[in-house]
Amino acid sequence: MAFEVQSLWDVLVVMGLALAIAPWFGSYLGRVYMDRPVFGDAFWNPIESVVYRLLGTSPRHQMRAREYMLALLLVNGGVLVILFFWFFFQSTTPLNPLGIPNMGWDLAFHSASSFTTNTNFTHFTNESQLSLGSLMVAWPLALFLSPATGLAVLAAMVRGFVRKDGTLGNFYVDMTRSVTRLLLPLAVLGALVFVLLGVPETLSASVLAHPLTGGTQTIYLGPVASFQSISLLGSNGGGFYSANMASPIANPTALTNLWGIGLMLVFPFSAPFAFGEIVRRKNEAWPYVGTIVIVLAVALALFIGFQAATNPALSTVAGLGAQTNGYPVGIDTRFSLSEGSTFQVVSVYCNVGANNLQIGSISPIAQLDLLFGMFTQSTPGGVGTGFAMLLLFAILGIFVAGLMVGRTPEYLGKKIHTSHVKWAAMALIIHPATILLPFVIAVAGNFVVVDGSTIGATSHNFTSVLYEFTSESANNGSALSTGAFNDQTLFFNVAGALVMLVGRFVPILAMLMVADIFSTQEVLPAGVGTLKTASGTFTIYLTLFLIIVTALLFLPVMAMGPLAQIFGGM
Repeated sequence: MAFEVQSLWDVLVVMGLALAIAPWFGSYLGRVYMDRPVFGDAFWNPIESVVYRLLGTSPRHQMRAREYMLALLLVNGGVLVILFFWFFFQSTTPLNPLGIPNMGWDLAFHSASSFTTNTNFTHFTNESQLSLGSLMVAWPLALFLSPATGLAVLAAMVRGFVRKDGTLGNFYVDMTRSVTRLLLPLAVLGALVFVLLGVPETLSASVLAHPLTGGTQTIYLGPVASFQSISLLGSNGGGFYSANMASPIANPTALTNLWGIGLMLVFPFSAPFAFGEIVRRKNEAWPYVGTIVIVLAVALALFIGFQAATNPALSTVAGLGAQTNGYPVGIDTRFSLSEGSTFQVVSVYCNVGANNLQIGSISPIAQLDLLFGMFTQSTPGGVGTGFAMLLLFAILGIFVAGLMVGRTPEYLGKKIHTSHVKWAAMALIIHPATILLPFVIAVAGNFVVVDGSTIGATSHNFTSVLYEFTSESANNGSALSTGAFNDQTLFFNVAGALVMLVGRFVPILAMLMVADIFSTQEVLPAGVGTLKTASGTFTIYLTLFLIIVTALLFLPVMAMGPLAQIFGGM
C-alpha cells in the first residue's frame, strides 16, 4: 500500500471542513440548550410539547444535580432493561426471519450494557447472533438515547458556569431536544448521503448472490445506511456488520470513508463552541479547540508515519520481503494508507470505536497511539462527555496553576475549591481503576484463554487484554483484534458489562456534581491574579497538563504492553 500524498490532502480537507462549520454548529448547539430562538422552532416546539406531556415533565421545571442524575439513571436503566430482555428472548421477538436464537443471560447483559453506555463493544457476530429486529428496533433505541444522554450531560455541566440558583436544567427536556433538534436530522442527512454513495438501505433481511467463482452466497442486508449514520454521528461505533466499516457493503468507497470521518467529527469539534455560546464568552472555546487539534494532529502524524515505515517482522516472509510502503496486513486496500489511518485514529480519539482495519496487525507504536486516545477520553472524546471530561482536565489544570502562583484559582468568575478537585479527580481515577482491577483478575485468575489454553506471557497478549478493558472503560468499543483471545465467556461478559457501566456513569456523576457546586456560586469580577484562559499560553499549558497527567496514570501498563513490544520485552 503506497503512501499517497493526494489522499492525505483528501482527509485534511474533510477535517478542515468539519472544523470550519464547527463555530456555526456549536453556536446552534449552545442556543438549543439555552432555549434561545433557533431555526426550526415552529416545527419542533409542538412535537416536543407532546413528548414532554408523555414524559410528565415541563421545560419550566429545573433540576438540581441529584434529580438530574436520577432522571438520567432512570432513562438509561430503562433502556438497559429493555435491551436485555429483547436479546434474552430474541428468538420470539418480531422481525426475525432467519430464526436467530436467544442470547445467553451474560451475553445479553454485556450487549445491553454496551449499547446503553454508548460503547457498542460486541462479543457476538452480527450476522449470526443478532436478528433483524434487534438491528432495526432494539439497538437503534440506544443509538439515539446514549449520545443524547452525553449531550444532555454536557449542557447541564456548562450551565453550572452561568447559573446561580443551583439548577442545571431538565434532563428529559435536554434529552428530547438532543434527539429532535440534533441527532435525528443529522442522522437522516448522513443516511441519505450514504445511500447516494452506494450503501444499501432496505427492509430485506438478505439477498442471494452468485459469485464469479460459482455457487451462491447469502449477503445480509437491512437499513445499513441509516444504522451506520447514527453509529458514527453519535459516537456509538457499532457496525451493522461484524466487520464494521471494513465491510465493503457498509463502506464501499473512499468517499463513504471520508463521509464517515466527517460525521464522527461534527459534535466533538463543535462542543467547545457550544460552551463558548452558553457562557457568552466565545473566545473561551479556542484553547479547547487548540488542545484537541494539537493532540489529534500529533496522533495522526505518528500513526501514519509508523504505518508507512518498514515492517521488520515481514522481512523474512516469502513473497513479501522488506516492506517500505506501510503495514499491509489488516489494512483494507480499497483505501489509501492515510485514508484508512485517519478514519481509525479519528474513530478511536472521538470514542466512536468503529474499525476499518485490523488493529491487532498494526505497528505497536500505532497501537500505543490509539490506546493514548482512549486514556485521555477528551481529545476530543465522545459526544458530549468527551468535552465535559476536557473541562475537568481544565479545572484541575487551573487549580494546579493557582497553587503554583499562590492565588485562589478561579474560572469564568467562579472559584475552584477542593470539592471541585475531588470530584474531577474521581472522574479521572475511576478510568485506570476500571481497567487495571479487572485486568489483574483476568490474568491472575486464568480467565484469558487463547486457542483453548491459558494466555502466554507475551507483550502482545498483555496488550490485547489491556486494550479490551481500556476500550470498555472509555466507552469506546474498538477491539485490538478478533480472536486474539476468547472474550465470549461468562467472566468477560459480566466483567466487561460492569466496567462499561461504571466507566460511563461514575464520571457523569462527577461532572454533574462539579456543575452543581459551580451553580450555587456568584460570579466574581476578574482580578489582577485571574488566569487568562482565552489565550495561546493556556492552550499550550492545558495540552501539556493533559498529556503529563495521562502519562502518569497509565505509564506502567504502557511499559508492560505496547512499549514492551516496541523494545522487545516480555
